[in-house]
Amino acid sequence: MADNVGTARTPRHRWVEEGLHVLATAGVDAVRVEALAKRIGVTKGGFYGYFADRDALLVAMLETWEREAIDEVLDRVEHASADPKTKARLAGILTFSSHRLLPIDLAIRDWARRDDDVAERLRRVDNARMALLRETIGEFCDDPDEVEARSLLAFCAVIGGHFLVADHEGRSRAEVLARAADLLFDPPDR
Repeated sequence: MADNVGTARTPRHRWVEEGLHVLATAGVDAVRVEALAKRIGVTKGGFYGYFADRDALLVAMLETWEREAIDEVLDRVEHASADPKTKARLAGILTFSSHRLLPIDLAIRDWARRDDDVAERLRRVDNARMALLRETIGEFCDDPDEVEARSLLAFCAVIGGHFLVADHEGRSRAEVLARAADLLFDPPDR
């Protein structure tokens, strides 16, 4: 009977959310059933009503991240009536400036370095992101080589910006990134 109460009190998505929070703050090795139960304030028995084991939880966490990082971001970008630069910036803001998605994304990138299955899922997500960049940049640039180069540079700027600690000689990081976006997303002078 206690498990039914715990199950009713602790829905499946709560385990996934708590797992994503721990992943983002402490890494995948810290995602442990007993520790999650303690953080949620329940016994771990309720966990097994939803998941066969820790690996099943990790898969559910990755599925949630992938859905949010791709499907939900693309849906919002597609419904934005804006020019290509604004759409690309919106996608970047929703993904890499998000207090929710950014730490999860960075933790998954770290995890992917040690897990081939996670690396494959990350590849799928990054390919979807690159496809959006190609489509967006392709709206004003018809050279496929230039589209690919601009897409790569835009993606690298966003990801690398979270690891780079260099100063920008009297400019803020935001100013430099805004100028980089202008260079990458403005139509070429031809």
